[in-house]
Amino acid sequence: MFTLDQINLAHQKVKSGADFPSYIQEIKTLGVARYSAFVADGHVDYYGTDGSMVSAPKKYESLKISEKSTMEVFKKELIAHQQGKTDYPTFLQMCAETGIEKWEICLDKMTCTYFDKTGNIVLKERIPGANN
Repeated sequence: MFTLDQINLAHQKVKSGADFPSYIQEIKTLGVARYSAFVADGHVDYYGTDGSMVSAPKKYESLKISEKSTMEVFKKELIAHQQGKTDYPTFLQMCAETGIEKWEICLDKMTCTYFDKTGNIVLKERIPGANN
């Protein structure tokens, strides 16, 4: 079973979206099967391959999530983030402004799915640069 300390140590290496694929590979080796990250307050729920679950507490004061998702703007800004052009706080603010409530990472399929406030899928993509 993995610990929150191990995940935090891996996450400290992430400086931009360009570092995300290596982070995913590292936490996968720890035994993380999937996780859900919540934009509003930054808390994350991690689920292990062994059925375990660890929650990271909220990380910041609440962001207001837009009621309406704007997929085209989100996609454009997501690409910029993945190329390392924005930092994580900027990415989170953009998610809130474009109506993204959370994203879920599935490490088996190496996918990231973004959801709006009503639970609709806004975008599902393969994690760029990640290997199975």
